[in-house]
Amino acid sequence: MADFDIAVSLVLSHEGGYTPAKPSDPGGETKFGISKREYPHLDIALLTREEAIDIYRKDFWRYDQLGQEVANKVFDIAVNAGPDRAHRILQESIKSMVAGPIVVDGKIGPQTIALANACGPEKLLLEVRARQAVHYAKVAINNPATVPNLLGWMRRAVV
Repeated sequence: MADFDIAVSLVLSHEGGYTPAKPSDPGGETKFGISKREYPHLDIALLTREEAIDIYRKDFWRYDQLGQEVANKVFDIAVNAGPDRAHRILQESIKSMVAGPIVVDGKIGPQTIALANACGPEKLLLEVRARQAVHYAKVAINNPATVPNLLGWMRRAVV
């Protein structure tokens, strides 16, 4: 179903090159979206694109069984906001659309995948994007130092 190479290309189009630590970025120093906060043992400045792709495949990618568009979006959120948050946004979106039982636990498992695939991808993606935008707004409200990132985050949420 979903192809990692397609999804990682999209993520890397959103994630820039090297960025030194700055007050508006809670991740600190980053490159290709890989942060020093999450990977303190890495020399972020020297990280290669190939190494970043390997990290994404090993630590973030769990979406082979999703449709490509939904996998792209959830993977992108996972990279930007963390896998747990991405999975919760997906699960909350599914819960708003489906009468069946779904546990919002931040874990991507067979039930979440089956229900996501049963939803129409267009409607599901609209809901996911809206909830992603709400998440970013809450981050900015709770941490005013991140407000300079908000417009970029909102742009990312709508694609």
